[in-house]
Amino acid sequence: MNGQSRIGARPYPFELMLENPTALYRLEVEFKWGCYGIRMLNFHHTSFAPGRIVHFHKHSDFEFHFIPRGKGKVILGSEPYSLQEGQMYLTGPGLLHYQEADAFEAMDELCLHIDIQKLEAEETEEWGARWEQAEAEACIRRLEQLPPRPMADKYKAMECFMTAYRAWYENQPGVLTVIKQSIIQVLLRMTRAYDDTPQRDLPSRDMKNYRYQLAAQFIKDNYMAPLTLEVVAERVQVSPRQLQRIFREQTGGTFSEYIEHVRLAQICKELAESELTIDQIAFQNGFSSANYLHYVFKKKLGTTPMQYRLQHDVKQNT
Repeated sequence: MNGQSRIGARPYPFELMLENPTALYRLEVEFKWGCYGIRMLNFHHTSFAPGRIVHFHKHSDFEFHFIPRGKGKVILGSEPYSLQEGQMYLTGPGLLHYQEADAFEAMDELCLHIDIQKLEAEETEEWGARWEQAEAEACIRRLEQLPPRPMADKYKAMECFMTAYRAWYENQPGVLTVIKQSIIQVLLRMTRAYDDTPQRDLPSRDMKNYRYQLAAQFIKDNYMAPLTLEVVAERVQVSPRQLQRIFREQTGGTFSEYIEHVRLAQICKELAESELTIDQIAFQNGFSSANYLHYVFKKKLGTTPMQYRLQHDVKQNT
């Protein structure tokens, strides 16, 4: 019985996967998620002819089952359940299970089979690792506790199969990254469907420090331009008064003093390493004249630009 006769004229969302239903199975996909290593054993589409039986078996890995079309039944442990289009279930490590398609109607299945291993703790923490580890830990722990019964695919985890397959089929850039993300989404969406637990507190920024960091980086990138408090404040989306207050809290000085510090640091480097004239260095670093640079330099560093160059000239001192 073909797919069109089972569902009439309604198009089958996973028709494309029927061209090569085991394509992803051939890929060697391994990745780290939080403190876990995940190895993809299978990620495919399969069809059960009417009445086909997969006898009782178990495995030591996690197998995610989705029914995109047709119907049948499953026995999880000792409990029988009917299966309908749009349902899903998980067979975790050691769970004895049995599958059977309806006697008169074929049943399609999307299956993700993965091995999950806890990794040794690392000595250094990567960017964002703390929150990713917490989320991965919560998801895996929840997977281990899911009740052995079918559930409606409320959050469309099945769509992740097509996302991964299409990335392979179209040879999209970053195909392995797309597959990795699709696998993680299957895990997250399945656990969410079984238990809509309240969202844990998400990481939030210290906005004052964040805006200071943005402003400071913008100044470092554009110190040679005629920067004003208003220009930088607009860049980081705060009022000029608020930005001035942020700089006082973060540095103990004013906005202008910070710009001056950045410019003088660059000027000191150029005095020691370049052959540019002091006039050229002054203009290239946001000072209106060499005389004004001389005044600021002397006031802040206790010496003149020329004296600093003579004391720190790399070529003369090597």
